[in-house]
Amino acid sequence: MEGLIKEKLPKHVAIIMDGNGRWAKKHGKPRIEGHLEGVKSVREIVETARELGIKVLTLYAFSYENWQRPKEEISALMELLNKYLNDELENMLKNDIQLMAIGELDLLPTDTYNILKETIKKTKDCKGMILNLALSYGGRQEIIQATKRLVKATLAGRINIGDISPSLFGKYLYTAGLPDPDLLIRTSGEMRISNFLLWQLAYTEIYITPIFWPEFRRAQFIEALKAYQLRNRRFGKIPEQE
Repeated sequence: MEGLIKEKLPKHVAIIMDGNGRWAKKHGKPRIEGHLEGVKSVREIVETARELGIKVLTLYAFSYENWQRPKEEISALMELLNKYLNDELENMLKNDIQLMAIGELDLLPTDTYNILKETIKKTKDCKGMILNLALSYGGRQEIIQATKRLVKATLAGRINIGDISPSLFGKYLYTAGLPDPDLLIRTSGEMRISNFLLWQLAYTEIYITPIFWPEFRRAQFIEALKAYQLRNRRFGKIPEQE
């Protein structure tokens, strides 16, 4: 497995796919060309993760804050997403990949929302890997939504205040039922998590690479996984307790 230890692979990898625009600028191309090239990286990383046996891959595809971008760029990104979902459905089914999505999905354009929901429906019985797309997603927004739902359940008498715990709260998040990420990868060298999975990343190992997302392919993904396997994850314990 290219120098990887199968038993030490992360179950859940989350990726902040950053640097499409800067890649385009570096190559003297319009921003949309960076996003087009970035789709190629998505395809290769999904295929590699599935091949290696990673169970969940969460990709930060479009943040809640990204709605502030120019309308022309948002429209182009949504068209790219539509095309990706249509083009990759056959591969998802062939490779036993289930599509999921988290975020304020009702803010997506109607055609994008419908294609997304249809793809999720068609892949719901796939068991090999979960490809989880964060779309119109914000970590703070997710926590607020979860809190509202928890308060509503408490006021309705379905939950006692004394029963509220981190594990119970997690059941009200978009990611309910999924393990927390073991590894977070961020491309383009930025040292921040950008409102991504704020609750879920509490004990996640973080790997930052200066490589722009369109240049992040199989070899770079394997390198990140190797770096993860060298980490000593103690979850608050001391080495002698391991």
